[in-house]
Amino acid sequence: MDAQSLVAAGWTSLTGEGFTGHLGPIWLRGAANARTIGFLGGSQQGNNRPGAIHGGALMTFADIALGFGAADALGGEHLVTAQLQLHFVAGGRTGEFITCTPELVRRSRQLIFMRGLLCAGERTLASADGIWKVLDLPEAD
Repeated sequence: MDAQSLVAAGWTSLTGEGFTGHLGPIWLRGAANARTIGFLGGSQQGNNRPGAIHGGALMTFADIALGFGAADALGGEHLVTAQLQLHFVAGGRTGEFITCTPELVRRSRQLIFMRGLLCAGERTLASADGIWKVLDLPEAD
């Protein structure tokens, strides 16, 4: 899988800023609240075992992917990760396109509960669960 193939399959890329940029371009497909997020695992996300994606890269991706889902549920981006857990079930490999379709579990006034599976094709790599805190914004004058 490469960038040209992803574009042909209806994916759009988003270049992350700050720490998110280290993961590489984030790929999006679908509309808000039904969006799938992906990234191409490359050597820059690898670990000391040749051909393997570092678990920290998968954790970062889970935070980004579920965060997109939480922002979709909120209708904005004024939130922060309060808790995130990941259960690894298989290793990711460099060259794989890894995806997550975030699922809203529950939303309260202050918290958004999300979950999702990180997959490489039909293979599940990890399950993720997280809570996002809605930020109180200062009142405009």
